[in-house]
Amino acid sequence: MDSMATPELSYACGTADFPLLGQTIGDILNEVAEKYPENEAIVSPKQEIRLTYRQFREAVDQVARGLMALDINKGDRVGIWAMNYAEWIIVQFATAKIGAIMVNINPSYRTFELEYCLKQSEIKLLILQGRFKTSDYVGMFYETCPEAYESRPGRILSEKFPFLKTVVFMGDIPYNGMYQWDDLLKKAESISQDELREREAALDFDDAINIQYTSGTTGYPKGVVLTHHGVLNNGYIIGEGMGFTEKDRLCIPVPFYHCFGMVLSNMACVSHGSTMVIPGPAFDPGDVLRTIEAERCTAVHGVPTMFIAELRHPDFAKFDLRSLRTGIMAGSPCPIETMKEVATKMHMSEVVIVYGQTELSPGVTMTTTRDPLDKRVTTVGRVFPHTEIKIIDPETKKIIPRGEIGEICARGYMTMRCYYNNPTATRQAKDEHGWVHTGDLGSFDPEGFVHIEGRLKDMVIRGGENIYPREIEEFLHQHPKIADVYVIGVPDEKYGEELMAWIKLEEGASLTEDEIRTYADGKIARYKIPRYYAFVDSFPITVSGKIQKFKMREMGIEMLGLQEVARIKTA
Repeated sequence: MDSMATPELSYACGTADFPLLGQTIGDILNEVAEKYPENEAIVSPKQEIRLTYRQFREAVDQVARGLMALDINKGDRVGIWAMNYAEWIIVQFATAKIGAIMVNINPSYRTFELEYCLKQSEIKLLILQGRFKTSDYVGMFYETCPEAYESRPGRILSEKFPFLKTVVFMGDIPYNGMYQWDDLLKKAESISQDELREREAALDFDDAINIQYTSGTTGYPKGVVLTHHGVLNNGYIIGEGMGFTEKDRLCIPVPFYHCFGMVLSNMACVSHGSTMVIPGPAFDPGDVLRTIEAERCTAVHGVPTMFIAELRHPDFAKFDLRSLRTGIMAGSPCPIETMKEVATKMHMSEVVIVYGQTELSPGVTMTTTRDPLDKRVTTVGRVFPHTEIKIIDPETKKIIPRGEIGEICARGYMTMRCYYNNPTATRQAKDEHGWVHTGDLGSFDPEGFVHIEGRLKDMVIRGGENIYPREIEEFLHQHPKIADVYVIGVPDEKYGEELMAWIKLEEGASLTEDEIRTYADGKIARYKIPRYYAFVDSFPITVSGKIQKFKMREMGIEMLGLQEVARIKTA
């Protein structure tokens, strides 16, 4: 009879002992500010800013009324092109309070990408910061929209950007065609608190409030449209998973413009009355360690590359990190060895992993503080409450048995509304039944924990063998001289593809290709031992710390002289 039993399928629906929040983001801020008025909401030491929740709500309401005075209505797009400053969070909540759609613009964007964002999302008002290091944001804006330089503030007329009317400089320098931050605050005086309340009351939690651009490996970025309901509940569930209360203080070095910062960090804090601590406008491992110690942070977020940089900081041992309890490592595959170090050396015994993507607001699976350490370091956890996940055969689209590898799909309150002004791409990513197809490969274990095996496009096919780089990366991470490693496929005339390992060594260590091959021989299948190696000091990454394997592939082809082989077309 057992041989005839139907195998358990790769489907799960997360249950919960709490309901979804049927509120807008403005509602939750009002509620938390009433409940914890004197609790610190934002601490930004480098800006010398400390705001309690009462002061934070007042600042949000003032900016919200200022935006209303500048003719920002429900559904209008407000772009923000800035790094991690307290003002960013204030704008995030102010736009949500008035039903505007905030457009997150990557601070690493340059003129070509800025032009694309302004046009594609039809931004009406842009808020931008001043110069940072080599980035001149005002100069780049004028280069992109020269008409603004000759315009009066709020009166921009551009043929190229017909929607754009107003630019606000996030500072006190007078620039042509721009309001200063103080001007925005003064404009609030013409709009009463009752008018703001009236606007808030007219909103629905299913309204769109955010557009985030995904950085795909090919083609133009797509603007993911997210709602109050998706963003608020995702942040709330994340906070619940970490056991957040009003006593927690979260150090946030991840970029706000990305879902990790905006939702997993900011929204998780605000929905629990916790404190958002900003170590600096951009990631610096020393700043993070100093801030954790000085502010007695109980949690810190980061992508694996950030945690590795913190652990390897020359003064790491001098910092007192005993206040830490939890935090999230996410954004890209998390090396098991790094997770173990974070749990012990950084005192983050309750560190968790979250898996998801921007189209899902962003989290859909998570380990919890109650899961055993081995599950927290080898899996991405179980399905979120109120969320469905299935794993399908990429070809047939049928749900596969548990234990098999296929494409992860998710459905629920958190799915994106659409890609803005891109119905074709929307149909490709979100099917007629509401499932978002992630493009990520994964599997369920018998206990319902999800294992990430790589990406559909990340899979390497060598001589007919399907190879998942993730598996080889985890193996090589165990080598004592290897600090970090990523494995990619490069073209090969005989096998179609061969493996190439990009390796960053521990400080002062030396290692040869032959030593790695000897180490791997007998431990993993021969065909999984990389043929090519690059020993590097860093990896190509996005501003949010995501590894760009497509760039590694391009660079690998150049390094190895495989340009001709790369031109061979395949079916």
